Amino acid sequence: MVARLTRLFLAPAMLAALLAPSPALPADNDRTLLLGTTTSVDNSGLLGPLLGAFHDETGIEVRTVVRGTGAILQLGRSGDFDVVLVHHPEAEEAFVAGGDGTARHPVMTSRFLIVGPRDDPADVRSAADAADALGRIANGKFDFISRGDESGTNAAERGLWGRAGLSPWTDRTGWYRETGAGMGATLNMASVLSAYTFTESGSWTNFANRGELTILFEGGSHLANPYAIIPINPERHPHVAAQAAKSLVDWLTGPVGQSFIAAFRVDGTPPFAPVR
Repeated sequence: MVARLTRLFLAPAMLAALLAPSPALPADNDRTLLLGTTTSVDNSGLLGPLLGAFHDETGIEVRTVVRGTGAILQLGRSGDFDVVLVHHPEAEEAFVAGGDGTARHPVMTSRFLIVGPRDDPADVRSAADAADALGRIANGKFDFISRGDESGTNAAERGLWGRAGLSPWTDRTGWYRETGAGMGATLNMASVLSAYTFTESGSWTNFANRGELTILFEGGSHLANPYAIIPINPERHPHVAAQAAKSLVDWLTGPVGQSFIAAFRVDGTPPFAPVR
């Protein structure tokens, strides 16, 4: 569990202020904003520059905690963040419907990818769709490395296995391995083993240790990867910095934030596309 920072400290000299009819509280925008976000956003290299630009314009400091989407949403339910930036639309909608977040605001998209060894023994390159690609890997029992960490990427991967009529994580077969770790560690293992894996463009673009790995399948309606930002509900968690969270939402979804996302490049390649 991520510990909350106490936002207001009372010194003895402030006691008189507490007795006044209208005590002055620090402005919401003066508080450090706590953002929970995913490993894919962090791995892409976008997060630091993006939040730096937000701070330069607004003066609002942002502190981040990085986990998989499932863990971030669970911590958000406990009120451990002011706002979350994640990528699992069904889980996000449930989060808002359950009263834990105020609304889901689309920010950007990346692309899910199937990567693997250049010689592609499963012939994933010629697959009809992503489910067919995974089916070819399973039929040949070629090594596949999964995050297995209940992240947004892991959820999307399992959804595609389901479309192929398979659930290899339940069979515990030797060719399907779970790292229980983030995208960087999973890609590193796939690189070492020259195995297949499922990733997204944000992490892949900034991943240097590719070895024999290359993109073998991308595109199609089931490989879009939307990200959204959700403020934590202040009615459920009154301590949250709701106004500062709104400022971040407005900036990221407004023209300045969207232009920043559109212009960001890693070696000339944009890891994300803005929604506007």
